[in-house]
Parts: sequence; structure tokens; C-alpha cells
Amino acid sequence: MKIKICGLFRECDIDYVNEALPDFIGFVFAPGSRRQVSADQAKNLRRKLKPEVIPVGVFVNETMATVAQMLKENVIEMAQLHGTESEKYILELKVLTGKPVIKAVRVSSAEDIFQAGRTAADYLLLDNGTGGTGMTFNWHMLNKEEQLGKPYFLAGGLNIANLDQALSAVRPFALDLSSGVETNGIKDRKKILEIVKRVRYV
Repeated sequence: MKIKICGLFRECDIDYVNEALPDFIGFVFAPGSRRQVSADQAKNLRRKLKPEVIPVGVFVNETMATVAQMLKENVIEMAQLHGTESEKYILELKVLTGKPVIKAVRVSSAEDIFQAGRTAADYLLLDNGTGGTGMTFNWHMLNKEEQLGKPYFLAGGLNIANLDQALSAVRPFALDLSSGVETNGIKDRKKILEIVKRVRYV
């Protein structure tokens, strides 16, 4: 089981993940997010990140040129798209950069999951219907992983308390956590270390 810690924006956040060694981390570039970083901030943080941890950029309806530039400059290695980006956009971005794309899907119904599987993106990220709330969705809608046809990140309200419950319901490619490893809105070293350790033994 793989794990992604999203929403890093401080140098000490990088220290925490360098110690814990999750598979992926996320830099949020979406305007309005309290975890938003600039391209320059992300470059500086990336320099401090251990090479075995893969950085992902989180975007919402960003211009393709901006996303492609960050991928080509190796600020990030994967793009995670949370907006209304079209299939044409996803395909062109993949051709331009040769890098993997994750398409986020707000799950409100089983039909959302079924439709999501048709995307050209390499991975899906399944989140709560409203997104960004720190709340879970009904994992039992994912009763057949093959309905997706591609690997997915499970997001939305995950934390150490409900980890076992989530994994008894589904077997995602990776777990994606942000607020679930925070205390008072900032990343918590102990929570990151604990959740990564737990996932490694799943």
C-alpha cells in the first residue's frame, strides 16, 4: 500500500516526510487554499526533499503551460487536477510532458465512479463529493475496483482512527492524507510518522 501526504508548505514539513518516507507528497498550487505554495516555494522545498519521495502538484483549472513548465523543470513529477480540465487537456498535457496525470473525482454517487474510469488520466483520486472538507464518502460504493479500470488514490477524511475501516472496505493504490495528519491546521510530525508506519504494515 502506498501513501501520499498532501499540502506541504513549510521547510519542517519536508523534514517530517524525509523522516517518514511516504511514497508521494503534494504541493498545492490552487489559489485560495491555505496550503497554497508558489512555484518558487515549491522549487526550494523540492530541493530539500529526498529523491525517493515523489512530488505531486495539485492544480485547479490552471493553464496547461504553467503545469507543463513545472513538470518539465522537475519541480513536480506528477500533476493532480482538481478542476474541470477536459480530456483534451489531460491528453495534451501527457503528450507535452511525458509525465503521469492524476484526475480528482468528487464522489457523490456510484455513477461518478463509473464515469471517472473513462478518463485518459493515469490515476484517479476519489474524494468526498464537496472536496476539501476532511470528510469521507461512502467507500462501499467502490465495491468493485475493476469498475474503475485504473489505480486510484483514496482521499477525503482519512486519519489514523479510520484507516483500518477504510482498508477493510476498499484496496486503493494509495491513501492520500492532508488534514488527517495535521494539528491546528499544520502538519504534525508524530501523526505523519504514525500513519506512514501503519500503512507500511498493511
